[in-house]
Amino acid sequence: MILKGKVFKFGNDVDTDAIIPARYLNTIDPAVLKKHCMEDADPEFPTKVKPGDVIVAGKNFGCGSSREHAPIAIKAAGVSCVIASSFARIFFRNSFNMGLPIFESDEAAREIKEGDIVEVDASTGNIKNLSAGKTFKAKAIPAFMQELVEDGGLVEHIKKRGAI
Repeated sequence: MILKGKVFKFGNDVDTDAIIPARYLNTIDPAVLKKHCMEDADPEFPTKVKPGDVIVAGKNFGCGSSREHAPIAIKAAGVSCVIASSFARIFFRNSFNMGLPIFESDEAAREIKEGDIVEVDASTGNIKNLSAGKTFKAKAIPAFMQELVEDGGLVEHIKKRGAI
């Protein structure tokens, strides 16, 4: 799976309330959530983000509450993946359960700039900054987790396999 898009850059400790503010947790409708994704961190993000774009952030992305709304909002906004120095563990698991690919690379998170175009190969973990001509390495997504992402998340993956 190859993912490619323009970068939106955020800092350290972006919590789930910054990703999708609590005032919008009365719905799980992705169409509603995408309109408010990252709005407290960047009020223009919901109108600027385009399908395929990439979020790059510092350490501990997705900290705070364990709301599944956060990866749902990011995915619904059209973001193809998130690259960060590190992720909060519950956000890490929720992302794959919701079908959002994420990649940990401290070097990539430090060096990639807002507006850069990046290309990520999920099977190898290679992150190419096409704007700067640099390549970084993240841990590749294991094949079974790539299946979760490709199927649209854990529930869709289970449905596809006839278990529901």
